[in-house]
Amino acid sequence: MNDAAPALPESLAEIREDFLALPERERLQLLLEFSRELPALPDRYASAPGLLEAVEECQSPVRAFAEVDGDVVRFFATAPQEAPTTRGFASILAQGLSGLTAQQVLDVPDDFPLMIGLTRAVSPLRLNGMAGMLTRAKRQVREQLAA
Repeated sequence: MNDAAPALPESLAEIREDFLALPERERLQLLLEFSRELPALPDRYASAPGLLEAVEECQSPVRAFAEVDGDVVRFFATAPQEAPTTRGFASILAQGLSGLTAQQVLDVPDDFPLMIGLTRAVSPLRLNGMAGMLTRAKRQVREQLAA
């Protein structure tokens, strides 16, 4: 397959298209908009943040968890307001993965963070942080399916 976009679930494909439709210099602004849209944690996680796993690849303190309910995945994450890039990546995944089936999440290309056109706008370390969130989400989904 030459273009990875068709392999993406609709939610992530739309996010990717939104980024790629912008000139490169404006993509960082869209990432900052996503940072302001990170969904709040449900009470069960807000009151027990230890239920979310630390994402060591992130430079900022990020915690995340992919929950499988039936066959529907919900991705939850926390990231500090003062880390808008990381918070934006967490928001992209929370919005893009939540509502997908477990198999759709597992099928998301591992290089999705590189597919949204930010490789020259943000540092490789930050992109690695988003990849770490995605890797954890997929592992957590696999673990819950196996349980």
